[in-house]
Amino acid sequence: MKLPEAYYHNQDVVAVSKNLLGKYLFTCIDGVKTGGYIVETEAYNGAIDRASHAYGNKLTPRTKTMFMQGGVAYVYLCYGIHEMFNIVTSVEGQPHAILVRAIDPTEGLKTMLLRRNLPLLKPAITMGPGSVAKALGISRAINAFSLLSDTIWIEDRGLTFPDESISAVPRVGVGYAGSDALLPYRFYVKGNPYVSKPNK
Repeated sequence: MKLPEAYYHNQDVVAVSKNLLGKYLFTCIDGVKTGGYIVETEAYNGAIDRASHAYGNKLTPRTKTMFMQGGVAYVYLCYGIHEMFNIVTSVEGQPHAILVRAIDPTEGLKTMLLRRNLPLLKPAITMGPGSVAKALGISRAINAFSLLSDTIWIEDRGLTFPDESISAVPRVGVGYAGSDALLPYRFYVKGNPYVSKPNK
């Protein structure tokens, strides 16, 4: 069952980021369905978060999607190479977003292997946000698409993880954010092989 629109309107982006672990992310690109369950996320707390693209309510052609009502895809290009898929949450005008950093793939594996140019299934297929987007066929062409669409959506299939199975740690690659770089806004499922940077 697709997550309802109201799910994405929650104004606590950190709580939603943690709750998304175990939810199933799917795309249907060129008629092929691919996806799996989310095992790693990062929360970006909008205008007050120095790690966020929208810090200080910065509104640009790139960030305008973040200011939409929750329940749309925010896809941007990182380092001129990697497409990054984010889930916009909260209410219109409050630019909260959650980066999906890793999924445990369950559907459309042959297509994902082709997209990732991998001969055999291994964790690298969906380990890290760039890999997730590439494996699922996500590009900026679907930026601002509804997460209730038939192109990209998230389902609740009843998979949950107890608190003791979840790590809450600082985000990756946001050293420029000063003290906000230390906030425990990255969540991942302990022991899952697809997690991009498990803490040792």
